[in-house]
Amino acid sequence: FANILQTGNWVATWKSSDMKMTDVMQIVSPVDGRTYAERPFASEQDIRHALGLSMATQAKWRQIPLAERQSICLAAVDALLKNKQAIGEELSWQMGRPIRYAPGEIDGFAERARYMIGIAEQHLSDVPLANEDHVTRYIQREPVGVVFSVVPWNYPYLTAVNSIIPAIVAGNVVLMKPSSQTAITAERIAEAFKSANLPEGVFQHLLLTHEATVKIIAEEQIDYVAFTGSVEGGRIIEQAAAGRFIDVGLELGGKDPAYVRADADMAFAIENIADGGFFNSGQSCCAIERIYVHQDVYRPFVDGLVDRVSQYRLGNPLDPQTTLGPMVRAGLADQVRKQIQQAVKKGAQARIDSKVFGVDSEKQGMAYLAPQVLINVDHTMPVMSEETFGPVVGIMQVASDEQAIQLMNDSAYGLTASVWTQDQQAAIDIGKQVRTGTWFMNRCDYLDPALAWTGIKHSGKGCSLSGFGYQRLTRPKSFYLRTSTK
Repeated sequence: FANILQTGNWVATWKSSDMKMTDVMQIVSPVDGRTYAERPFASEQDIRHALGLSMATQAKWRQIPLAERQSICLAAVDALLKNKQAIGEELSWQMGRPIRYAPGEIDGFAERARYMIGIAEQHLSDVPLANEDHVTRYIQREPVGVVFSVVPWNYPYLTAVNSIIPAIVAGNVVLMKPSSQTAITAERIAEAFKSANLPEGVFQHLLLTHEATVKIIAEEQIDYVAFTGSVEGGRIIEQAAAGRFIDVGLELGGKDPAYVRADADMAFAIENIADGGFFNSGQSCCAIERIYVHQDVYRPFVDGLVDRVSQYRLGNPLDPQTTLGPMVRAGLADQVRKQIQQAVKKGAQARIDSKVFGVDSEKQGMAYLAPQVLINVDHTMPVMSEETFGPVVGIMQVASDEQAIQLMNDSAYGLTASVWTQDQQAAIDIGKQVRTGTWFMNRCDYLDPALAWTGIKHSGKGCSLSGFGYQRLTRPKSFYLRTSTK
């Protein structure tokens, strides 16, 4: 029996007999290939204790007034912010993001958390209905119970906050499974909650093997699962929850497109699309991976993007001058190299000379990978149809909005998509025709907490953030109260 479970767009395959739940997990840093930290996997006893404590605590936590739950969560956010520089350095060592950017993830955590805390009363209050003689009616929002949050490595704080903070504010308790690559992040969140005096058992974290993760989902104590990872991992999550009648929120893969219209602000589009495609070495759920450019501006856009990307500095992420760090694992970098090589063999042209970055792009087994811009690509190439999750984009020329729409929709994924134009009405009209969870005009790779974060097709199902996010973490309960009459 082989388990295939992804945590942050990395699919690991192994036999359950190959690993015991008491084995020690090693965090191997992509910075230098050395072991950065070791942690034990949760034992069966640890898991049973955590599940029991969650059940007992939730019955009490849901009775705590909303204002108090909000106050505790805000204090935890403040505690994380005070420690963001140290947290950023840990993050650089664990997954390779440059230190100049890594602490910023905590700012993003705070933005989303504070927004969700701020709208809680509006979305958790009773819903009154028009009453009749002798009858009072209303709908109450009740917490679902125990929320199991499976968090990836690529943005371990930003993905965790989407479920953890609103779940706790709504009166649920949380069990978090961090990625084994960034396991320390769960400890930092737990420390922040402890400093905010969150009662024991409301937030717990478990370092789990893949087998144990699947088993926990089948446990009766779990009431909701929030998972960020691959399509393959999402299928396993759904299978594990089958027959339990619980809700599952899945944010899965992406192959997000950008369309540059002829009227786009070219310098602005180049700067922001480059950032959207190559930030975090392209290891973002909603990174731009394919670009469609109107034929009238195709050449200046391509030349401008190549020039922009060529200015990145690839190197040790602990160096403040580095703007592009290593990919999280050499094996993942090799997969990206393979996509590039496949495309070139089929006629694509690589516009970046990787030697400029001091890296032999053909060399296997290296986590450090030079960025790449490919032209002369088409949708028969995996680099334009399959998730890449690395520092490479493919660019195609289009003749019209209609052709761009057809190509953007020609994908198994639908997480985000963007258009770059100065015509807002055109952006709206095109956006209505593109099958995606979020549609951007002149922006990309950003989650506005006021908007529903959701995907369609193989990008998943469910919703987090905004008021809609609270609907997934609570259930409606109807009250019909009639006074006795003669």
